[in-house]
Amino acid sequence: MTPKAAIIGIAGTTLSAEEAALFRRHRPAGAILFRRNVENPAQVAALTAALREELGEAAPILVDQEGGRVARLRPPHWPDYPAAARFEGAPAMAAEANATRLGLDCAALGLDVVCAPVLDLRLPGAHGVIGDRAFSEDPAEVARLGAAWVRGLQQAGCIPVIKHIPGHGRAEVDSHESLPRVTADRATLAADFAPFRALSAADGGAGLWAMTAHILYTALDAALPATLSPGLIRDVIRGEIGFDGVLVSDDLAMGAMAGLSNDLAGATMAAGCDLALHCTGVLAETAALLASCPPLAESGARRMQAARDAMLAARRAIDPGLLAQIRDGLLAPRPAFA
Repeated sequence: MTPKAAIIGIAGTTLSAEEAALFRRHRPAGAILFRRNVENPAQVAALTAALREELGEAAPILVDQEGGRVARLRPPHWPDYPAAARFEGAPAMAAEANATRLGLDCAALGLDVVCAPVLDLRLPGAHGVIGDRAFSEDPAEVARLGAAWVRGLQQAGCIPVIKHIPGHGRAEVDSHESLPRVTADRATLAADFAPFRALSAADGGAGLWAMTAHILYTALDAALPATLSPGLIRDVIRGEIGFDGVLVSDDLAMGAMAGLSNDLAGATMAAGCDLALHCTGVLAETAALLASCPPLAESGARRMQAARDAMLAARRAIDPGLLAQIRDGLLAPRPAFA
């Protein structure tokens, strides 16, 4: 059975019989875990194994594990990782070592796709939903540290997801709640594109996934947010930025997407995304999404395999304790980001 082009959430800490039955009828391409799905290492490992029993051994299982505010794996079972802003100005090796250790935590549990790093700019006056999740206001610094984060995750055995393409940093409202409108002109937006372009430069970002921004950029498409805009995805994300890796939507259940389409999964695929992300874990909502979602296209499957191949080529055995020593030795004492 060709899977649906969807990454879905589940309700709890185990895969229910109803969810398993749904996945046998409409198999999603993969799954994503949240805090509601996490209790302890043994439980998470059992859950990822159960998911792969239904979805297939190669099915990607995602997790938002950035560090700081956005972390699904937390103490006491996992370390408290610093937010991205803590690495601004530090040697790239500090970011790489941190991302590698974080990735090793995820990979040990069967979580092989990590939704990080954030390549958005940390801009004054913007909504705090990004804030210290971003490395810097400077595009070159974001690109430098983002590349180190990607290296770290890949050598830990994880596929990175750069987000939120083409850039969430100018949003003045939280896209979880409503649709942001960014009115900057195209020349100004070039700074937002720059980190994504830098990480796509070598091979089109073939070793990466990227997550779209649920933002309407009036200079790029006056009617549709990036996730649903065929022109923006074709001309900006695939064109000007040059990203040719796996393109996954941000969560289609977010407030920014309310009322934009009666078939969000279909509209997302028609716009040019490879995968639709739906995170609520509410069985009826997941069933409706999967029923309407198109199958995974051959191009999407090919991009997913390329990202997996790049990760496998970069993966290596590393001592987690040594990684923490490297990171902490390179992070000079400084006040926390405010």
